[in-house]
Amino acid sequence: MSFSLIPQMLLPGYGSLTPEMLRERGIRLLLCDLDYTLAPKYVPGPDEALHRWLAAMGEAGIRVMILSNNRSPVRVERFCRDLGIDYVGHAGKPSSKGFRAAMEKAGVTPQQTAMLGDKLLTDVLGANRSGVLAVMVEPMGGPKGMWNHILHGLQKPFKARCKERK
Repeated sequence: MSFSLIPQMLLPGYGSLTPEMLRERGIRLLLCDLDYTLAPKYVPGPDEALHRWLAAMGEAGIRVMILSNNRSPVRVERFCRDLGIDYVGHAGKPSSKGFRAAMEKAGVTPQQTAMLGDKLLTDVLGANRSGVLAVMVEPMGGPKGMWNHILHGLQKPFKARCKERK
């Protein structure tokens, strides 16, 4: 279990992550944070671009699941139902508990799993602690509120240490 806040990959947004990038690393399960990773928190449902991206992942044999700390299951359930994908809610990131539950559900190992998220302290740290590929994106819609501006500012040095930027 690694205690690292450094993502293995840093991308501008989820659309920059291609099925080929994941397949060349042997990834079969892509876990995704929802809020600010796949859609801004204030957007109630998925758009067509997200539907197309998920379809491309599915065609490539990559299963996508939401791994969310969201306290309200309503948003996550509705979003996942609209997308036709599964989720693990109340994941407790950065704990590896939710990661393990998702991998067990999908029948894959940590080496076959990646986590896509926008926050170091939950998504990246949880991925690294769980032994899965940590892929970080910039927050969709930008950080909102003073706390998120501070948090995203504090993430800059760790992002700068990321080895692979696309």
